[in-house]
Amino acid sequence: MESVRKVAALASVGLAVAALSATAAPTAHAEPATHGCPYPYVCFYVDEHAYEAGTPVTKYRDVTSGYQTVRSRPHYHVVNTRDDDVAYLRLQDGTSICLPPDNETVFSSAYSVTGIRISTSSTC
Repeated sequence: MESVRKVAALASVGLAVAALSATAAPTAHAEPATHGCPYPYVCFYVDEHAYEAGTPVTKYRDVTSGYQTVRSRPHYHVVNTRDDDVAYLRLQDGTSICLPPDNETVFSSAYSVTGIRISTSSTC
């Protein structure tokens, strides 16, 4: 009977240690979305209302060697929530601009973005 009590006591201690370990484990840190743009995306907004409401019209997250096509239309804001990656934006006139990590760009309605290339470079 004494050995049964010892086993039960050890099992109880084991369960308490397991429960303590489970609660002491670090939790995943979810970064808050910037104007509805979650990490690790680059998001596009069609106007001020969409930007303020946090409703991007499209978002990209893949690192690519070439430009991904962005539907040609005026974009009011572009937000880059990536911590260490820049985003190159190709404009309708063929020029491009670089959007640094954790940044946003505000465009006049005269510009349309036609392509995006996300790079692992942390600087422009």
